[in-house]
Amino acid sequence: MTSPSHDPSWQRPGDTSSGAGPSRPSTASLVDPEDDMPSDTYGGDFETTAIPQYGAAPSATGYSLLNDPEPLPYVAPHDDRPPMIGPAAIEPDDYDAARRAGRRGTQDLGLLLLRAGFGALLIAHGLQKAFGWWGGSGLGSFGDGLANLGYQHAELLTYLAAGTEIAAGVLLVLGLFTPLAAAAALAYLVNGLLAAVVTQQDSGRVEFFLPDGHEFQLTLIVIAAAIILIGPGRYGFDAGRGWARRPFIGSFVALLLGVGGGIAVWVLLNGTNPLA
Repeated sequence: MTSPSHDPSWQRPGDTSSGAGPSRPSTASLVDPEDDMPSDTYGGDFETTAIPQYGAAPSATGYSLLNDPEPLPYVAPHDDRPPMIGPAAIEPDDYDAARRAGRRGTQDLGLLLLRAGFGALLIAHGLQKAFGWWGGSGLGSFGDGLANLGYQHAELLTYLAAGTEIAAGVLLVLGLFTPLAAAAALAYLVNGLLAAVVTQQDSGRVEFFLPDGHEFQLTLIVIAAAIILIGPGRYGFDAGRGWARRPFIGSFVALLLGVGGGIAVWVLLNGTNPLA
């Protein structure tokens, strides 16, 4: 701000309001501080800048009113960080990839041992019944035993039982048609367990532990059911089949066929209720 001056020389021309003396002639050239103030028509820094017309029609591109260039398309930033190292999930169907990665460990070897050992045991018992080897009874004595238990068509059933044991054992050792072979073995074992329970019922007692109990038969039944549900593993002729890579629905069907088949043979050919 400029404070008023009492010096007559700084008075405006013709200004006598201060009463300090006569006014200076109109031709005198004096500097007024207010002359440095901008005029009413001065645009300042905006005189060289185009002022946008807000009432004007929008641009053809539809973007900003200041005619900014059209924005570039969005580009996702590139991540240069190294990938995280950790366990990778393997699809259940990708059996070969899991095997190559060594994620199954000794699982296939254990399945081979279980399957081949169980199959060899079935073959040995079948040969005992068929030829009387290793102290076996042979077909004649085995047929008589079935007849004494009340089985109908005992002679035909003798060949069927011995043949089922041998064939199922061979298929299990080879790892071929594993669910069907294990289901056939399971049916035979369930039927044999029912016959053993009925035999003990006639004497008024039912044993579980050996030497007169059924724990051995029950153990074989559990092994057969486990092979059906687990599958044969990759050491066998079924290695490329679905029930070897991912046993599921078919295994449940085979399990039901094994249990149901053993009970059906007992009901149809014997007709005795082992639980009575």
